[in-house]
Amino acid sequence: MNFDLLKTIVETPGAPSHEGGIRSLIESKIQNIADEYYTDGIGNLIVRRKGSGKKLMIAAHLDEISLITTKVDGNGFIRFSTLGGFDPETLITQRVIVHGKNNLSGVIGSKPIHIQSDEEKKAKSKLKNLFIDVGLQAEQVKSLVPDGSPVTRKGDLTQIGDCISGKSLDNRISVYMLTEALNQAGKCDIDLYAVFTTQEEVGVRGARVAANSIQPDIGLALDITLANDLPGVEEQDQCTKLGNGIGIKIMDKSILCTPSLVSFIEKTAKEYNIPYQREVLTAGGTDTSAMQYLMGIGSHVGCLSCPTRYVHSTVEMCAINDIDNGINLLKLFIETAHKYE
Repeated sequence: MNFDLLKTIVETPGAPSHEGGIRSLIESKIQNIADEYYTDGIGNLIVRRKGSGKKLMIAAHLDEISLITTKVDGNGFIRFSTLGGFDPETLITQRVIVHGKNNLSGVIGSKPIHIQSDEEKKAKSKLKNLFIDVGLQAEQVKSLVPDGSPVTRKGDLTQIGDCISGKSLDNRISVYMLTEALNQAGKCDIDLYAVFTTQEEVGVRGARVAANSIQPDIGLALDITLANDLPGVEEQDQCTKLGNGIGIKIMDKSILCTPSLVSFIEKTAKEYNIPYQREVLTAGGTDTSAMQYLMGIGSHVGCLSCPTRYVHSTVEMCAINDIDNGINLLKLFIETAHKYE
């Protein structure tokens, strides 16, 4: 695993609709292996390797769950809303970057437990009671942080045992996998569009735009899925297990993947002895749906999902062997997708 590249990808900020920095980074890594690449109006980076026959679109979203400022109060504390799904408990005491006129480091605070009532101590935290403290006087904060400024979380990528852990592995792990697979893949006998999409966390918006433009025959999304093989979760409720192989999606709340494409991907994995798990996720959604019914052409679709623990926190965890297996399977799919009928 190219840990240094993955670390850079994970730690580069990129809130929904503010993906410019991470897009530029990926552009620098793929420009020598693309026949053409361009950025569309919504900010998708589209990397094309020209071929004949069917069109294949592979989508990995660039954006990370983030926050957006709504108001600076009279004491200089910043109130905020969310861009993507959050459990408020994961935000308390986290360090953040407020992307105002300047980038400001901050911390997310709440009412100290010492002065909370018994009822407040028992209740779950609510977003409306949290705030960002950037350590400056009110007037200075108001001048530097216009309402509507994006906020991203700070967090280093680190290796823990046979795993890596950090913020925004959803979905930077897939961005890394797609970048590596594109660089490793050999001859591609299909018209390939690798799309690093925008605004997935707020409604798969970038993928819809790209799919509508490309009109793919085959769509493959790359994302994470729940590795909820954890204490307190019954075996029948576990979606995938960390380290047991890359996930091949059967369904999630937004999509039923095309059975024949699922079978093709599974056959490829078996042929090359790549461990995989069938992913049946009864919640959530990904860019997969954007390439099928959301833009109305009914493409054949599938998804490779990297099992991830502690999703939508700053300590998301993936197994290194799952990542490597995902890259290998994706590379092989790129090389053999023309054989799918």
